Amino acid sequence: MRLGVNIDHVATIRQARRTVEPEPIYAALLVQEALADGITVHLREDRRHIQDQDVYQIKEIIKIPLNLEMSLNEEIVNIALDVKPHQATLVPENRQEITTEGGLDVDQNFDRVKKVVERLHKKGIIVSLFIDPVEWQIEQAKQTGADAIEIHTGSYANAKVDREREIELEKIINAAKYASSLGLHVHAGHGLTYENVKPIAAIKEIEELNIGHSIIAKSVFVGIKEAVRLMRQLIYEARWKLV
Repeated sequence: MRLGVNIDHVATIRQARRTVEPEPIYAALLVQEALADGITVHLREDRRHIQDQDVYQIKEIIKIPLNLEMSLNEEIVNIALDVKPHQATLVPENRQEITTEGGLDVDQNFDRVKKVVERLHKKGIIVSLFIDPVEWQIEQAKQTGADAIEIHTGSYANAKVDREREIELEKIINAAKYASSLGLHVHAGHGLTYENVKPIAAIKEIEELNIGHSIIAKSVFVGIKEAVRLMRQLIYEARWKLV
């Protein structure tokens, strides 16, 4: 299982003061040194954390894949086409939200999503759609020509009681199996922490996890490289049980 580390919140600290530090590029290099499999950044329309220059710098300097999370906004799409990240993950975006609140509604935005997928593919960019673990959304994702889906794990991560968490986990397991049966690559992310990652990492159909906030929060106390190592260890332990 690949681990992509989202470094948005390094930029959040910088933007809190509108200063020059900490620089996300240094975080990206440390994540790379820690043997993560990729760097994830979300270039939001309101530029609340990652800025345009961050995306260009990170793409130019790192040697591991860059996953650019992005909305369907035309300006952002054009930046992605210029930067040419290894992968683009299409996500919904609401200016008032604190963080992404749910999956992309592919069904309601099918034509627009399909056109963006086609444009990104022409530049050789792998495309993933960030969606809820719902069968008809997975079917629509397949029809857009996307290469992968990223299952939104927020409802699982935010579950307050064990039974609720078990129900949400079952939805993710079923969604992963269904997407894989359609020939889609399966990723997952949102709200995953050191405490809840193992059951998700143990789902054999899931190939990649993208985790940000929890790793950056842990890094405040132990450093980025150790925070990445600890998360990789938990993932390894979960996957080892599948062998």
